[in-house]
Order: sequence, then C-alpha cells, then structure tokens
Amino acid sequence: MIAAPAPSWPHPPAALPHARLDEPPAGARVTVAGLVLVRQRPGTAKGVIFVTLEDETGVANVVVWAKVYERYRRAVIAGRLLRVTGRLQREGGVVHVVAEVIEDISQMLDDLLEPGAR
Repeated sequence: MIAAPAPSWPHPPAALPHARLDEPPAGARVTVAGLVLVRQRPGTAKGVIFVTLEDETGVANVVVWAKVYERYRRAVIAGRLLRVTGRLQREGGVVHVVAEVIEDISQMLDDLLEPGAR
C-alpha cells in the first residue's frame, strides 16, 4: 500500500503563516501565532470571544468558545503574543481558527531585544 503524500502546510505545534491559511482544508487542525491586535466579546455572542492575531504575513481570526476561554483565561486576557491550536473553519470566504489550545508566548518578544535577533 502506498502512503498518501503529507500535506504541505505545517502541522501543530509548528505555526502556519497567516498568509497560508487558505491551503489546509476546512476542519484541519492548525497552529497559528501572532501579536494580539484585537479582543472582542460582543454581548450578543453568548460568551464567545473573537481574537485577531497578526504575524508578518497577515491576520488570523480566532474564535474562543466560553469553555476554552475559562481554561485559558489568563492567556486570552493578558497575552500580547499568542500561539493558538485549533480547527480551521471557513464560512462565506472568511477563515477562522476555532481555538482548542491557547498559549501565551509573550516572553518570546523579549528575545527580539537580544543582539543579533532578526
């Protein structure tokens, strides 16, 4: 039996550049990372939080359901740089990552101050 070729996008825990979010199929498990631009918690969203992340290639829209928020509350509220693993969702041309795991990796921002950092 011949194995199917592996998809060409990075799989968790490697972060997928936001410009490549159109490559994996809907429902694929992906990881994205970026600076937090916006956190929104609309009153009509029944506890859902929307987070917009930015990397050097673009933005990623993250949906955080209430149960996931409770588990990763500190990272969602205080994180400046987040890594999010979840399922890719497409609706009407809009791509979202539905969060399953959220990590605050803000400490990595300090590495940018090191001599020789990119």
